[in-house]
Amino acid sequence: MRPIILLLASLALPAFAAERSGAEVYESTCSECHAKGKHHAPILGNAKQWNKLVREGLNDLVPAALAGVRKMPAKGGNPDLSDLEVARAVIHMANAGGGRFTEPSSADLARWRQKADKRSRK
Repeated sequence: MRPIILLLASLALPAFAAERSGAEVYESTCSECHAKGKHHAPILGNAKQWNKLVREGLNDLVPAALAGVRKMPAKGGNPDLSDLEVARAVIHMANAGGGRFTEPSSADLARWRQKADKRSRK
């Protein structure tokens, strides 16, 4: 019986380990628009374009990325991304544009999800 439990537990572990970094999510999803400014998306590393967004802060940026804003679909069009992965990508891009944000807490993620859900209902 014990080997079955260990097998099941080992199958569940990759789901947690699979959370990608902000840079990985940027490369796989966000770079489609943020590498060259498609649809007026702020370009990675362009401090002038990111300055206002960085000042607005993550409480606005992450919910917008989760729910979608203007021509950007929710989660950048990749529904397989977790909220943490989206937040990490936003932080990666904002920091490349002059921000100094750190890894979000679970409380941050819950607050941002709630704000994103409210945006989606409008």
